[in-house]
Amino acid sequence: MDLYFAPLACSMATRIALYEADAEARFIEVDTKTGRTLAGDDFQAINPLGQVPVLRTDDGRLLTENAAILWHVADRLPAAAGLAPEDAAGRDRLREWLSFISTELHKAVFTPLLSAKAPDGAKAFARAQAGRRFDLLSHHLDGRAFLLERFSVADAYLATVLNWVSAAGLDPAAWPVVRAWHRTMLDRPSVARAVKEERALYAAERARHAAAA
Repeated sequence: MDLYFAPLACSMATRIALYEADAEARFIEVDTKTGRTLAGDDFQAINPLGQVPVLRTDDGRLLTENAAILWHVADRLPAAAGLAPEDAAGRDRLREWLSFISTELHKAVFTPLLSAKAPDGAKAFARAQAGRRFDLLSHHLDGRAFLLERFSVADAYLATVLNWVSAAGLDPAAWPVVRAWHRTMLDRPSVARAVKEERALYAAERARHAAAA
């Protein structure tokens, strides 16, 4: 499978999942500012919205939307990897958490706060929305190592979006349970490897942009 990604974007969740399962994939970096891959290909021909991630499956299909990609990867990889529960109730809970992270955190909170184009009103609304959502998350994670009974693709996604808290202007100290969970997750080998690699790629991307300016 091929994963089209941008450094430190939500696509890192799939990288984490693949590392967690020790699975093979080809990683194709996209510069979302230019809309092209580093090889020079037009990324909008792959995804007209110009957004990562995009996954090219082993049978050649293109999948967009992070939650759908993470679900596909969890199902595609061996059950021994444990990235998705096998029982129906557990799988429903996984869908619930993937949806919560995607809509209530990623889109409702972080997208406006991280966008240079979002108006001040949208940012203020997103900041107000953050409180209840992080309170809910804090309550759930209190005393828990993972969102479900063991590490899943939902944890990979949550660990990824929590990397953006400070950049979004939110105070991580306001939710100590969430902050402690995230710190623990950053020590997990699959997460630590993905973060280290993508920070280096992000720095290289910024250097390219500065040189081109």
